[in-house]
Amino acid sequence: MRVVLQKVNHAKVTIENEVVGSIKQGFMLLVGIAPDDTEENLDYLVHKIVNVRIFEDADGKMNLGLNDVNGEILSISQFTLYADTKKGNRPGFSNAAGPDIAEPLYNKFNEKLRAEGIHVETGHFGAEMQVELENDGPTTIWYEK
Repeated sequence: MRVVLQKVNHAKVTIENEVVGSIKQGFMLLVGIAPDDTEENLDYLVHKIVNVRIFEDADGKMNLGLNDVNGEILSISQFTLYADTKKGNRPGFSNAAGPDIAEPLYNKFNEKLRAEGIHVETGHFGAEMQVELENDGPTTIWYEK
């Protein structure tokens, strides 16, 4: 499982000119699922994401977590995180899980984030989406499990 986390001032996802998910301060996550991912992978990444301290405290140091700032999450499924670009100029995506595996794991990942008391918005799995965000910092972190 791969997750790209971006600390944002705000973010939204649009499908066919309709906003389907929107957050204020928090994290915008791009989430990729591999065929061999398990619930253990989900638990590990949920723990890392909920507890990472990358928001500034009163002294300007990255010392606060998502719950400390009442942050939200916009979670976007992103199979292209598993792109294979080693050969040629057109990426292959055979390393990404198919929808039958990826969608239930992606949904469970978001449920686990919500169970931690985080407000989570999403796009629609498999849809063509437009994502807008204002990266804060900019701060971007890559997780893999």
